[in-house]
Amino acid sequence: MMLEIKSFLKDFARDERGSLAVETVIILPILFWAYLSMFAIFDAYRQHAINQKAAFTIGDIVSRQTTPIDASFLTGMRGALKYLSNSDSSEAAIRITSVRWNENKKEYRRDWSKVQGSGPKPLTNNDVKNWHSRLPVMVHNDRVILVETFVDYDPPFATGLQNRTIENFVFTKPRYAPQVLWQN
Repeated sequence: MMLEIKSFLKDFARDERGSLAVETVIILPILFWAYLSMFAIFDAYRQHAINQKAAFTIGDIVSRQTTPIDASFLTGMRGALKYLSNSDSSEAAIRITSVRWNENKKEYRRDWSKVQGSGPKPLTNNDVKNWHSRLPVMVHNDRVILVETFVDYDPPFATGLQNRTIENFVFTKPRYAPQVLWQN
């Protein structure tokens, strides 16, 4: 009886019939997961690029304002962000800040900072004063409009990518006026 079992196991180990089916069953799920992962990573990069283009577009719109902007304008910019980024998330947020350079103190100063949406807080002078590596070199009292966008991203497949908030940080110099004003 024991010899028959040993003989059967030895024959079974040497038998190569059906090995292709076994290999296919092992490798096919791995290939499918790899394909979905590549698609999810591509989608994350695509969404990041779309959000960045939306932030640049909003920065360009704000930089062209010659009249003071207000809360309804900011609400419209948040709506534009949702539209341009293809975001149906109610958590999309935008923060617009006017920043100037003070040559005497060698620091950046905030003229005003406003937020639409939940999450970020308005920036303070302490937040921006040492942003030498984040903002451009400017002359005394020169200003830039800083646009920050925050859009939630949910990957299309659960392949290891986590839900995250895509944040963009862009700045634009005012185009038709020396500064963009905020109207209370």
